[in-house]
Amino acid sequence: MFEATAKLKIREGQLEGFKQQAAEVIRQMRDQNDQPLRYDWFLSDDGSECEVRETYDSADALLAHQQMVAEAKMKLFRESVDGHTMIFYNEPSPALTGALKAMGTRYTTFSFLQGLDADIEVREDVRA
Repeated sequence: MFEATAKLKIREGQLEGFKQQAAEVIRQMRDQNDQPLRYDWFLSDDGSECEVRETYDSADALLAHQQMVAEAKMKLFRESVDGHTMIFYNEPSPALTGALKAMGTRYTTFSFLQGLDADIEVREDVRA
């Protein structure tokens, strides 16, 4: 499983246009035969930021899904978004990192440390 969070800064005065184009991106994603495991959009209280929580089978699946809605997303970015960063909760694939670099998108990667599953061992000691 590959999880990601996209953080978008909405251009001042463009909230309604952002919402309309976001609805189009979501519609196109929903119409895909093989949908993401999660694709939820969250808007800040003041309407200046949006976070998109995404989950796919793999990093390459994220890239494939995004390519299918690329035109609608590019319109969203051109008209309504001032900034965009990504956070990945696993190692992105070389194809995904290459695409991000080509677009000039900054990203941060977090590796799994530990969770509720008691059978998973911590990979190395972590200072408290």
